[in-house]
Amino acid sequence: MTLDQRYSLILNYFKENVPIADSELHFGSDYELLVSVILSAQCTDKRVNLVTPDLFKAYPDVKALSKATAEDIYPYIKSVSYPNNKARNLAAMARKVMEDFGGKIPSDVDNLMKLPGAGRKTANVVASILYNEPVVAVDTHVFRVSRRLGLSRGTTPRAVELDLEKRIPLDIRPIAHHWLLLHGRYTCTAQRPKCDICPLKGWCKDFTSRTAQ
Repeated sequence: MTLDQRYSLILNYFKENVPIADSELHFGSDYELLVSVILSAQCTDKRVNLVTPDLFKAYPDVKALSKATAEDIYPYIKSVSYPNNKARNLAAMARKVMEDFGGKIPSDVDNLMKLPGAGRKTANVVASILYNEPVVAVDTHVFRVSRRLGLSRGTTPRAVELDLEKRIPLDIRPIAHHWLLLHGRYTCTAQRPKCDICPLKGWCKDFTSRTAQ
């Protein structure tokens, strides 16, 4: 099987069987999405969704958050991973959005990456969801699934991102991120992948190499 064939089969499966795939983070504005994605780094979406209602009630927009200190924010997010760092990043992010971007969340990846707490993955997620930018965000799930399926040999998230963007058409890149992420979250899990029920196993490089031994 060629690499192009592998991509075609896997992407066509998702197109036909998972026509709708969205973020599992709960948000009602671009500001809420950015905050949620920053909080989700090395943390589950479920946990983030538990803490954000009270956080957004206290700080309903980026202007309100820009007036808060890390110490103000910490009690609302103390149950997520790395709460001290994230509290500092959220306070600094909000101030930068107000000072450098007129209170509007930037629409392009480069400017999003200038915000404290927003690395490339965060920037790609926000840009693809809010502005339908043709980028593929590579988190731990997308990284793992892409390598197992044989879509990429990249050893870094950036390398995997570049491999995926070479072969995934522009118009489906935003949803492809969710396809791979959700597949990794619920089927191709890190410790015990559910290969017995995986609809992609016939095209999966890792599965076929293991079963051929």
